[in-house]
Amino acid sequence: MTSRISKTTIGIGIAVLVLFFMGFSGYNTLVNLDEAAATAWGNVQTQYQRRADLIPSLVNTVKGYAKHESATLEGVVAARAKATSLQVSADDLTPEKMKQIQQAQGELSQAIGRLLMITENYPDLKASENFSELQAQLEGTENRINESRQLYNKSVQEYNQTVRRFPSNIIATLCGFDKRTLFEADAAAQKAPTVEF
Repeated sequence: MTSRISKTTIGIGIAVLVLFFMGFSGYNTLVNLDEAAATAWGNVQTQYQRRADLIPSLVNTVKGYAKHESATLEGVVAARAKATSLQVSADDLTPEKMKQIQQAQGELSQAIGRLLMITENYPDLKASENFSELQAQLEGTENRINESRQLYNKSVQEYNQTVRRFPSNIIATLCGFDKRTLFEADAAAQKAPTVEF
């Protein structure tokens, strides 16, 4: 009888240890994925900041050639100010805040687009080496922003899948791991721009 109780106790003890280590491992996996998603969001913000840092130089270069385009230049500066004022940490990235960030960044992209369109009217500006270099840096930054958004979404997808899968969903619920918000394209981006000649 005693050996049966000891075998049962040992079996229960082993089961408890296995569950403990599975929970410990699941928790660590969630922490790693959460940190990866937070880092990916930080990379998106870094690229947004890089673009924002290029804009004053671009505006000043254009200002030297296109003095009477002040409304366009002021629009870029205002859009930049609005976009850089929205700083949201990865832990506080709600769908509403993500929408605000996307809207502000979209407005900035449109303002930059208008700025680059007016340069077509200024051949001396287009020929300027400084302007060409700034334009190339801006295009490279836009590509980096797109890549960073894609990496962010990939990290969030992996994290969200782990948060929702069994048995890690139990650990996620017990430890307060919530789903993260994906970056989604602005609805206006679905519509192709109209080009008139």
